[in-house]
Amino acid sequence: MTTDTLNRDILRLAVPALGSLIAEPLFLIVDSALVGHLGVEPLAGLGIASAVLQTIVGLMVFLAYSTTPAVARRFGAGDPSRAVSVGIDGMWLALGIGAVLALVGYVATPSLVGLFGATPEVAQQAEIYLGISMWGLPAMLVVFAATGLLRGMQDTVTPLWIAGLGFGANALLNWAFIYGFGWGIAGSAVGTVVAQWGMVAAYAFVVGRLARRHAASVRPQREGVRGSARSGGWLFVRTLSLRAALLATVVVATGLGTVELAGWQVAFTIFSTAAFALDALAIAAQALIGKGLGAEDQGLVRRVLGRTVAWGGWFGVITGALIGALSGVIGLLFTGDPGIAALVQPALIVLAIAQPVCGIVFVLDGVLIGAGDAKYLAIVGMLNLVPFVPALVLVAVLHPVGAAGLAWLALSFFGVYMLARLATLGWRVRGSAWLTAGA
Repeated sequence: MTTDTLNRDILRLAVPALGSLIAEPLFLIVDSALVGHLGVEPLAGLGIASAVLQTIVGLMVFLAYSTTPAVARRFGAGDPSRAVSVGIDGMWLALGIGAVLALVGYVATPSLVGLFGATPEVAQQAEIYLGISMWGLPAMLVVFAATGLLRGMQDTVTPLWIAGLGFGANALLNWAFIYGFGWGIAGSAVGTVVAQWGMVAAYAFVVGRLARRHAASVRPQREGVRGSARSGGWLFVRTLSLRAALLATVVVATGLGTVELAGWQVAFTIFSTAAFALDALAIAAQALIGKGLGAEDQGLVRRVLGRTVAWGGWFGVITGALIGALSGVIGLLFTGDPGIAALVQPALIVLAIAQPVCGIVFVLDGVLIGAGDAKYLAIVGMLNLVPFVPALVLVAVLHPVGAAGLAWLALSFFGVYMLARLATLGWRVRGSAWLTAGA
């Protein structure tokens, strides 16, 4: 495989993956825009319900990340039948976990909303939306696993189409249920749940055709489900450490003051936006690394590692240059307040400088996920918190305020935490323990 061919393969997988990644947050944007016209209380209630749902769904993303390498290995080994079967096992696991979460979440909805201490009017709206949305959780998790299956089969175009159609259906259904039927915030939740199950139907059709083409079993296989659960468990721990880092940073930002918290939200939103492009590269790395190891072609795997790391670094340079150039006006675009713009600019400059590191970290994470190195990722995910937590504690104790406080907080997260991740991931790929070849 020439360098040009490898570059084309990376782009072939990364570009559609970027599209489907962008489609996911559009669901929330549409909900917010339509519910916002109902009044302040429904919009505030949506904010609380969305915070709960995003936390649950964010922790469950391992269902896609554990399925992709398992499928890609078997596909690379020349066994597409087993590859599809393993992916279907992941979908069954997702359905089971989702059903349990939906039932428990529905019962616990009042308690979950009560944790936020909202007014009775806002809490009522949040409970309506969250209670209905819980029944869409199984669909969301099946979509994660099915997406991982297709990525493992080197197909990121079909998930893009399904995500796009799901987004369109979500917008139309929400408008019809909220305003046409007059269901209010409940209509938004029902529309989203229907769209989510519609996506499951689309994936069931696509995966069913794959199963017939490759003579794969569509029934759950005990060993396959166990394997998905085992790998997914380690990836869950890894994701939990990432969420803990994010939550701890928000807690410290809250302690610095309301204005600083608002500024951190601006900086982190820019970080999350830039992460879409970098996550798309990580997805391409997952699929290609898994396929290469399944084919027992360690030379190709090393080349994929080198090319995707280079792409991640250069993408980080580009996004960093854009963030740095716009750092003085980004705050104005979000708030229209010159004071907030000045407050957030130093933190954005820190983020801009750190972008190449972020790009390489995201790619290395994808490489090791693609290699099935989930246990190592779980362990070092916790170890990465060791230097990061003291840095956060120092910021909280010294309590710098204003632009300086926000800059120190950004340095802790984008500097200390990301460099810790770079060190642990970089050390791993320099060795060969992660290069376990074969199906």
